[in-house]
Amino acid sequence: MKIKIAPSILSADFSCLDKEIKKVERAGADMLHIDVMDGHFVPNITIGPVVVKYIDRVTKLPLDVHLMIEKPEEFVDDFVGAGSDMITLHIETIKASGFRLQAARLKKKKIKVGLSLNPSTPLAKIKSLLRYVDFVLVMSVHPGFSGQKFMPSVLPKIKKLRSMFKGDISVDGGVNDKVAGGIIKAGANVLAAGSYVFGAKDPKRAI
Repeated sequence: MKIKIAPSILSADFSCLDKEIKKVERAGADMLHIDVMDGHFVPNITIGPVVVKYIDRVTKLPLDVHLMIEKPEEFVDDFVGAGSDMITLHIETIKASGFRLQAARLKKKKIKVGLSLNPSTPLAKIKSLLRYVDFVLVMSVHPGFSGQKFMPSVLPKIKKLRSMFKGDISVDGGVNDKVAGGIIKAGANVLAAGSYVFGAKDPKRAI
């Protein structure tokens, strides 16, 4: 399975976001990971559809929009309209029936569907929904802020998930050169990395 790198723009310099995006695009990024936080589901506020719309204008990379928000179903259409190529919903914020409905709607629009779960959320919570998703995003930190340390306790979860699921498995939180090997060995193939890529002197080498 191809290993893909998804630089997380939460760690970019927003005063020159277009240049930062071009920098990682030239460095070999496979997609951009965009963390959307609302100050309710997580203790931080980041960006909305307007910023996603302008990001879409300056890059050809697929936009993986990670909705860390309450009532995501009320905002999905706005993010799709802004140019999202992939939408990730958190199982902690939506009922299974609601997720199935959103997944069907997104697939009709040719948008890839992702399901995410926090470090403390068991795989049992998403098992029945795996048939509806293109990828699963495993959080390896408590969501809310960039620059946190990777939690090795999620590695068995990734390994177990891989035995149940053939699609892409993404990992988000504290990803760097020291932990990437273990993550890949456990079965993940998409690495969302923020500060390690955007903070690097040589992003191409970091990727």
